[in-house]
Amino acid sequence: MKIPLLDLPGQYQLLQEEIEVAIKGILLKGSYILGPEVGTFEENIKNFLKVKYAIAVASGSDALLLSLDALGIGPGDRVIVPTFTFFATAGAVSRLRGIPVFVDIDPITYNLDLDLVEELLTKESNIKAIIPVHLFGQPCNMERIMHLAARYNLKIIEDACQAINSDFYFRGEIKKVGTIGDTGCFSFFPSKNLGCFGDGGMIVTNNAALAEKIYLLRVHGSQPKYHHNLIGYNSRLDTIQAAVLNVKLKHLQEWTENRIRVAQNYMAEILSQNLEKKIVYSKTTPGHVFHQYVIQTESRNQLATYLNNKGIGTAVYYPEPLHLQKCFSSLGYQYGDLPVAEIICNRVLALPIDPKLTSTEIKYIVTSIREFFDAKTLKGDYQDD
Repeated sequence: MKIPLLDLPGQYQLLQEEIEVAIKGILLKGSYILGPEVGTFEENIKNFLKVKYAIAVASGSDALLLSLDALGIGPGDRVIVPTFTFFATAGAVSRLRGIPVFVDIDPITYNLDLDLVEELLTKESNIKAIIPVHLFGQPCNMERIMHLAARYNLKIIEDACQAINSDFYFRGEIKKVGTIGDTGCFSFFPSKNLGCFGDGGMIVTNNAALAEKIYLLRVHGSQPKYHHNLIGYNSRLDTIQAAVLNVKLKHLQEWTENRIRVAQNYMAEILSQNLEKKIVYSKTTPGHVFHQYVIQTESRNQLATYLNNKGIGTAVYYPEPLHLQKCFSSLGYQYGDLPVAEIICNRVLALPIDPKLTSTEIKYIVTSIREFFDAKTLKGDYQDD
């Protein structure tokens, strides 16, 4: 049996006719840059997320960069980021010559440890912003984060690049993640829950002045054309990608529900095969949309090899925490400074999470995991995690 981590060709085949019609229409019109499909997609995202402004940009990385720039983050400004996340979160801060301040994570949710964040804020008075990352599709505690923002006068840039359609019960109502902070940033990288056929991103906000500045930043700070009010970027979502996303967005709710179903099936199968003492597994918690389904084991590398030999795709997100990356060595972090993330990086393994995964495929995956541990036990080299 062959089970990829995510079956993108299979997803395309389901939508092939509609996507090809949409792309052909753009080719016939030649409206490749900021064509009407981009504006349509922005309106669709506004309605889907229930937010006032949505600005399509070239990537999720650019969404973070333009958000920070628009909020005035610049040289020497200190911004709290988790050490366990994709590089772009901290990279955007550094590109503006700000200083990423790395904080450890909660070992279960993989999101920022907010006790450590609050402890840091009581000691440092010069923190300007926090970038909470809703990692793997699990929402951060935005209630507490926004309380800290008000108390310490902080800007909040939500990194929701892995969490579109995730929601959080905020101040008495259900809100989509990305719509609570000053800005929310989304990625449409092909493997995301809503992915295009290349790079793409979106910034959302409820602040009119902020939205106006971001609109300028994405087109070199130009308004009208060739008249530049500020120095911006070339960060526009391609019209073809917008057309693809307009087609796919109509299916996002169904895909989200299917991802949650897959996660529930994983949990049930893991428990039925008595693996709960051998691995740490992801649980279905409120708002979690399962961009990835991640387990933990001390035997991660051996298990990954075993599953690969059984035709099961896996991936490691992420093998090294950001505070130990060579490009951040000047910040002075040492091994042992953020121990939870350092341990997690050696234990995490993402399992297939395609929304079309069947119960038979999930049973095969989990049975293969059990067989791996059974074999280790027979050889006498298994240590309980």
